[in-house]
Amino acid sequence: MDNALTGLAEVDTIALKRAAEANRFDGDLGSTVDIFTAAGEGSRRIMLVGAGNGSDNQGYQKAGGAVAAKLLSSGERAITIAVGPSLEDNAGSLMAFGALQRAWQLETYRTKAPEKSKRTVETITVVADEAEAAGWERFQAVYTGIALARELVTEPPNVIHPQGFVERCRPLEQLGVSIEVLDRDEMTELGMGALLGVAQGSIREPKLLVMRWDGTDGAQEKPVALVGKGVTFDTGGISLKPGPGMEDMKFDMGGAAAVAGTMRALAGRKAKAHVVGVCGLVENMPGSNAQRPSDIVTTMSGQTVEVLNTDAEGRLVLCDAMHWVQERYHPDVMVDLATLTGAMIIALGNEHGGCFSNDDGLAAELVAAGKESGDKLWRMPLGKAYDKLIDSPIADIKNVGPREAGSITAAQFLQRFVQDGVKWAHLDIAGTVWMKAASNLWAKGATGYGVRLLDRFIADNYEA
Repeated sequence: MDNALTGLAEVDTIALKRAAEANRFDGDLGSTVDIFTAAGEGSRRIMLVGAGNGSDNQGYQKAGGAVAAKLLSSGERAITIAVGPSLEDNAGSLMAFGALQRAWQLETYRTKAPEKSKRTVETITVVADEAEAAGWERFQAVYTGIALARELVTEPPNVIHPQGFVERCRPLEQLGVSIEVLDRDEMTELGMGALLGVAQGSIREPKLLVMRWDGTDGAQEKPVALVGKGVTFDTGGISLKPGPGMEDMKFDMGGAAAVAGTMRALAGRKAKAHVVGVCGLVENMPGSNAQRPSDIVTTMSGQTVEVLNTDAEGRLVLCDAMHWVQERYHPDVMVDLATLTGAMIIALGNEHGGCFSNDDGLAAELVAAGKESGDKLWRMPLGKAYDKLIDSPIADIKNVGPREAGSITAAQFLQRFVQDGVKWAHLDIAGTVWMKAASNLWAKGATGYGVRLLDRFIADNYEA
């Protein structure tokens, strides 16, 4: 504690130590204790916050988030973060990064708010040297990516439908991201029968959004491909979901949101990497033209799929998007992200996303990036023994297997669309993009999961 109090007046140090003792403060992650002391003709508030054992940067981020959660609507207008000189490099910046994450919220539609709930904090300042200050742009870029992902997930589905998602990503062009959009006619010509089958019950036109960032000036010929499931609202289609809780299905485009947020982060910090992000954007509705259970569709790859459950739609969107990006860009590495299965939540809860991969090295890189970034992953199995569970008696493959191993059979389905020689990973993030309880890094709702993970993954393994 003495190190943390460096720079305070002796009287403030004594008072804060006494307050810490009285509150049995021992530095537990996110715990706080504060005092008010005289400062000229006024007073100032001094807060001590615990960062746990400080063994990873998550502790500092969550400590900063705890401060923000306590002070955002407290009447305070400014927060100054000062850390002891012996703490980890960038500790102050990490705290500010965490505070920004916790402070994010969408206020577009709130016309009235209780006075005590209104935000009062206007500035966050970090006391740091020039070297640390120079690194802040990276944290700022990743935060803006997280904010974009949260915005896309949080907005209502009458605003973020396929075209709305595209328009919300258009500003990335100003940062140097090239954007291409395929419409229904173009996807029909390409033979994307699986993706289009999901979309056919909605009046909303499906889109394939392609975002490309090349910070290598062509030095890296093949990009890393990121593919996101973008079901902007999922009723389940004819296999209709239960009514209670269906409102949450606006977050079924969390994988696409993570891809868009990652592209924003990479472009914002001018990452020296070549990355293409593809988002399959559809709305799954039970209209008069909706896909029926037992329909058979032909994918862009030529494989046929028996659709036994129209609520297993994400894999139908992804398989065509994955095939398209392989045909167009010939990547050596492809990672898809999707809020794909409820079974993933049963298996891992809300703490980890599931990682399935055909390459041990790629899986290890992703798991390591998850541990470092805080968007944690847990590797799950794949194997030929599971394939028989999705073999169809009438088509090449069926879109669902039995109740058992539901997340694995979904991954096995996608693996059939991975071309030879491509290192591929599927991240099932169903339990991590939306939270029903607040934490030190987010209020209830969208988390922006995947942006920190993918940014770290690219930085550690694919930046020149």
